[in-house]
Amino acid sequence: MSTETGDRHAMGDQSGRTVVVTGANSGIGFEVTKAFAERGADVVMACRSLDRGNAARQEIRNEAEVDDAALAVMELDLADLDSVRSFAEGVRSTYSDLHVLCNNAGVMAIPRSETADGFETQFGVNHLGHFALTGLLLDRLRDTESETRIVTQSSGLHERGEIDFDDLHGKNSYDRFDAYAQSKLANVLFAYELDRRLQAADADVTSVACHPGFAATNLQRRGPEQSGSRLRLWMMKIANAVFAQSAATGALPMLMAGTDPAVDGGEYVGPGGLLNMRGTPEMQRSSDRSYDEELARELWDVSVDLTGVGYDLPDPRQTDAAGAD
Repeated sequence: MSTETGDRHAMGDQSGRTVVVTGANSGIGFEVTKAFAERGADVVMACRSLDRGNAARQEIRNEAEVDDAALAVMELDLADLDSVRSFAEGVRSTYSDLHVLCNNAGVMAIPRSETADGFETQFGVNHLGHFALTGLLLDRLRDTESETRIVTQSSGLHERGEIDFDDLHGKNSYDRFDAYAQSKLANVLFAYELDRRLQAADADVTSVACHPGFAATNLQRRGPEQSGSRLRLWMMKIANAVFAQSAATGALPMLMAGTDPAVDGGEYVGPGGLLNMRGTPEMQRSSDRSYDEELARELWDVSVDLTGVGYDLPDPRQTDAAGAD
C-alpha cells in the first residue's frame, strides 16, 4: 500500500488470501473488511453479533465493486474465552491458509465490568481476548506457505498507559480512561514481543502494531451510553463531527500494516497528520514504555497464565543466551 497516496486501492490484489478481521461489522473493522473484499480477499468477519455481522456483510455486498465478495460471518465474543476457542477452531477447520489476522475489535472508556472469565472488560477484550485468539490461530498462520501478518490495533492513548500488575483488573481502583490506556499499551507490548518471538523461531510471520488516530466510529459512544451520560455523549458526537476523520481513513493504518511490503515486523503504523490523529499513514515510533522488553515479557507470562493459551515460540532471552555460548 502506498504511503504517499494513502489510497486503500493501492494495497494491491489480495485474491487468494484469507483475512480474519475482528469487530468487522462496524467502524474501522467494517472498512478494513470492505477494502480487503474489494481487492479480492476471502474475509472472515469475526463479530460478537451474528445479526449485525450479516447485516454488515450485506451492506458490503450491496456495493457495486464487491457484490460477489467472499465474506464469512463467524461469531466471536472476545469477552468469553470459550467463544474465542470455538471461533479459532471454526477457522482452523474451515480454512487451510490464513494470511492476515487483524486484531481490531475493542471497547473504550466504559464503566467497570468483567468478562465471562472475570477479567476487567477493557483489558480482557482489547488485550487478553486477542492474545488468546492469536495464539490459537498461530499454527494456521505459520503453516501458510507465503509470508503472513498479525496486525494489532492500538491507540495513541497507549502513551499514557501503565501496566499495573498489582491491580490489572481495576478491583482496587478504576478509572475508565486509565484502564483503556493500559489495554492499548498492552496491545503494543504484545505486538512487539510477539514479533521478537517469531523472529527467534525463524517464522515467516510478522507482527505489527497500528493505531487509527481519531476516527469517527461507534467506539467512543459506548462509554457515555453505558454510563448514561447524555452530556458526554453529546460532546463525543460533536468531536466526531468536527475533529475526527472518517472510519475509512482511520482504517488505512491497519491496511498498510497488513499489506505494505515496506512494513517490517515490530513496526508501529499511524496517521502522519496533525498530532498523529489524522492523515496519510506512516511508520512511527510508539511510546518509550512500549519498547520495554522486560515489561513485555512479564505481560506475556501473565497473559499466558490468565488465558491458558501458550505459544510454541522460543523466549528470545533463551535464544540470545544460547547464541552467546
